[in-house]
Amino acid sequence: MIRKYPYLCSPIQIGNVTLRNRMASAPTGGTDMTPEGGIGRRSTAFFELKAKGGASVVTVSEVVVHPETDASPNFHLDAVTPGLLGGFAYTADAVRRHGAIASLELSHGGRYGALRSNTPKYGPSPEKLPGEPEVYELSTGQISDIVAAYGQVAGLAKRAGYEMLMLHGGHGWLINQFLTERHNKRADAYGGSLEKRCRFALEVIESVRAAVGPGFPIEFRISAKESIDGGYGLDTAVEISKIIEPYIDMLHVSAGSHHIGFTITHPSAFTGHGPNVYLAEEIKKHVKIPVATVGALGDPAKMEEIVASGRADVIYMARSLIADPYFPRKIAENRDEDIVTCLRCFSCNFERGKTSTRRCALNPMIGREIEGFEVQPAAKPRKVMVAGGGPGGMEAALTAAQRGHETILCEKKDRLGGIMNCEEGVPFKEAMFKYPKTMERLLRAEGVDIRLNTTVTADYAEKENADVLICAIGSDEIVPPLPGIDGANVVRVQDKYARRAEIGQSVAILGGGIAGCEAALCLADEGKTVSIVEMRDDLAVDANELYRDALLSRLDGRVEIKSGCTATRVGPDGLYYTAPGSGEELLKADTVILAAGQRARSFDASALLDAAPRVFLIGDCVTAKDITTAVYQGYHAALDV
Repeated sequence: MIRKYPYLCSPIQIGNVTLRNRMASAPTGGTDMTPEGGIGRRSTAFFELKAKGGASVVTVSEVVVHPETDASPNFHLDAVTPGLLGGFAYTADAVRRHGAIASLELSHGGRYGALRSNTPKYGPSPEKLPGEPEVYELSTGQISDIVAAYGQVAGLAKRAGYEMLMLHGGHGWLINQFLTERHNKRADAYGGSLEKRCRFALEVIESVRAAVGPGFPIEFRISAKESIDGGYGLDTAVEISKIIEPYIDMLHVSAGSHHIGFTITHPSAFTGHGPNVYLAEEIKKHVKIPVATVGALGDPAKMEEIVASGRADVIYMARSLIADPYFPRKIAENRDEDIVTCLRCFSCNFERGKTSTRRCALNPMIGREIEGFEVQPAAKPRKVMVAGGGPGGMEAALTAAQRGHETILCEKKDRLGGIMNCEEGVPFKEAMFKYPKTMERLLRAEGVDIRLNTTVTADYAEKENADVLICAIGSDEIVPPLPGIDGANVVRVQDKYARRAEIGQSVAILGGGIAGCEAALCLADEGKTVSIVEMRDDLAVDANELYRDALLSRLDGRVEIKSGCTATRVGPDGLYYTAPGSGEELLKADTVILAAGQRARSFDASALLDAAPRVFLIGDCVTAKDITTAVYQGYHAALDV
């Protein structure tokens, strides 16, 4: 066959193994852990699905090599604790059986090891920064112990069936701390010149090489720039790469440090595609071994160009393979239009920090892979009607059809997508606006009867004689009863694209939830003067913390914030409000955008409770919440049929 993306689908030799393609699964923490720190069965299934989906490498992340000086809550691997080695072996086997190479990431958190615990923190040099725990200097004896531990764990990993190892030398972890003058103030053999600062990394690599033998692929992850005051930049990263190149088989180029937050090491939706590619491209000019790139990569055409032009040899993806584990397989089968694109909303990362599990806004199977990789056919096919073509309704209809049910999807408007369609024209929400189009293609391929411009009433559903009705009719915008709220200068946030020509140069946004803040950022990016009036003290409290931090950092200094204030009326000259302890004030604006939140359509949903023998209520018509909840509930409602 003629492949649409021949470079992405081409094999490459790394050490003594051959990767089947150039699309690899980046280090990703699992979904569960045994009490001893081993890989849980759910995590094994989580990693296996990526291999089944066609990734060339699946990197299990991450293993703490020396718990005595690093209390990070990550996987542990030793030869003494019962069950640990077996869990790693089962995971390696689960990955390899699908043709992927199982890789294990080895790390030491150093001064950032388990920041929330009371255990001592160790680093290259003693430090005490404001608001942070005291950091103790590692002795040369402790350094030797850590170096030896890397080799011991590497040997166990090879025994367990891993055919590749990644050494984490970036993101502010211990190896990176030795490499950077910001943290390494030592005056001995491990500090001072760049060569001395590289000594710890080289000793670690040598220890691992001695344990795994020649030819076994060793990959080194580096932050090509730390993006922090006192940190090193790309020029230094090039020199580091040249020093360690003779001892490794591939360089894995990332960026950033966890010290300055999450959105450089894990680029947000507000960052363009592949922000680290230029870093890999520059390093590749100075080394002969393969170079990998990582970070916000999910556009197949752009990924193909990266490899075809020689800017990088391997493309690593993490969140893209959570949103769609079958991404590589779809590329190989020329089905790139069926790829569900990651929103970069941080739902997966946030859920892991919140509950130690995983959840994806668009993929309800994530974190629950152990329940099965494939949607199982129903024992008895039924007639299923889904009311509402938003994210929950689309997922419910798709899953019902995949199970063999006769499925009808009704949407009252002229296109699928529901509330997601309001993201049209927003550059940083492109993936969200694309999602309904992808889903419509998948729905039609499964034979779903899509009926647009169709409102489901009790009579309509009863006439169709459906066995099951899944009600996913969503929510309505909250319209506060303020004087002037229906004025010609008021635009509802969901209509901001359709009415974009009416939006003036100065804009006041009534409501500082996630929708209001995103609208503010979009309009500020267009060069408009934007203000937000929010009755709560904080903005975007309905967003997960990681996405919220990224969003608010983009607003900082660009949008006027009136928090803790109450809107009183809208006039032709703008939005009137009161602040605590003061009288009514005017926020002059050409246009007022209404973003006061959503209200569940529970009354309309209740009218459908007797419209079929079995009725499910899902998503925003139950509680106005988020896409993740709607998709998850839609999926499981269809599984219950």
